[in-house]
Amino acid sequence: MALNPFKYCSGLRVLGYFMILLVAAIIAVSYYAVVVLIWGPQLLHGGLRSVLSISIVTTFHLLLILLTWSYLMVVFQDPGSVPENWRPVMQEENMETSSMALSGYVDPESRNSTASPSEGGRQAVGYCSRCQNSKPPRCHHCSVCQRCVLKMDHHCVWVVNCVGAQNYKFFLLFLLYTFLETTLDTLVLLPHFIKFFGDAKSRSTSPGNLALTFLAFVINLAFALSLICFLIMHASLLSSNTTTIEVNEKKKAVRWKYDLGWKKNFEQVFGTKKVFWFFPLFSKEDLEKITALHGLDFPTRSDVEA
Repeated sequence: MALNPFKYCSGLRVLGYFMILLVAAIIAVSYYAVVVLIWGPQLLHGGLRSVLSISIVTTFHLLLILLTWSYLMVVFQDPGSVPENWRPVMQEENMETSSMALSGYVDPESRNSTASPSEGGRQAVGYCSRCQNSKPPRCHHCSVCQRCVLKMDHHCVWVVNCVGAQNYKFFLLFLLYTFLETTLDTLVLLPHFIKFFGDAKSRSTSPGNLALTFLAFVINLAFALSLICFLIMHASLLSSNTTTIEVNEKKKAVRWKYDLGWKKNFEQVFGTKKVFWFFPLFSKEDLEKITALHGLDFPTRSDVEA
């Protein structure tokens, strides 16, 4: 019997639960250093110092709320899995679905299982031998989750979940708000980090508080520098409507069939309602109209064969 090394990948899920605890610990250390230890006490000083403290503490809490909200959505939101016994609808059924769309009504089951001709025609459908099921376009099998994931981008150990069609926006917001939070923490802790060396010699501050300030600064600086690289990478992928897995496939193509222009590419992930762009939510209208958010159908370029 052939050895299947991928079956051991499921053990990474155990590591993921420790990563969640690590995220909570980093937040706790940063909160204590920024709010409790340094800027919180200065709220009572009055004057410009107090105004600056209010601004920093308020911004810190706002970013923390958005960061935590986005993180929990990535962790608990299913990225999208293939419906059991899913199959692509045949051309005749596609024509029927198209005629219903023109009349203003599309049956939800038909919409979720076809690639509408008006959105680029039929698209390639694969088959997963491990799931024993058909695979919609852009769907890939995750060896960690042991299932096929719709529009899979990657499996993220930090969130113990795959990043796919239905939670990619939440993942991007998590990256963005974590970068902004860690950058803010780095900037407001920098003067105290510099002061750390003087306080360490004079012993004017307790060793425990000095260590926490130093640790919080180093951790936040490291995360801010690493996250900016991830943000740039995913911004590039978002602008071309490409997943991390599809990068090599895109390089081989003359024209990437899912690239509809940066504006439509952005809307395929974030929706069309601007008021929802900065929150890990989708409007009901976007969920009904943008089939890519469900992960089964994707519009393609008209000048590229699907």
